Amino acid sequence: MRITWFAWLAQHADEYGYSDGPLRATIGTVAVLVTAALLWFALHRHRPAALAAAGLTCALGVGWLAFH
Repeated sequence: MRITWFAWLAQHADEYGYSDGPLRATIGTVAVLVTAALLWFALHRHRPAALAAAGLTCALGVGWLAFH
């Protein structure tokens, strides 16, 4: 599923504001994913909360990168 998401993001990169260049887009996306991973590990004892926090962080982070 993650590979499919990255493939879809690569196809639609210009539509979602990632046109600042591949380096900036990669740095921003990696920063969002690292933040989501840190939230997952911080809340790993409560799996539903960890899943919700990581998913919300990814959605909001990539959304913010796309439109700003």
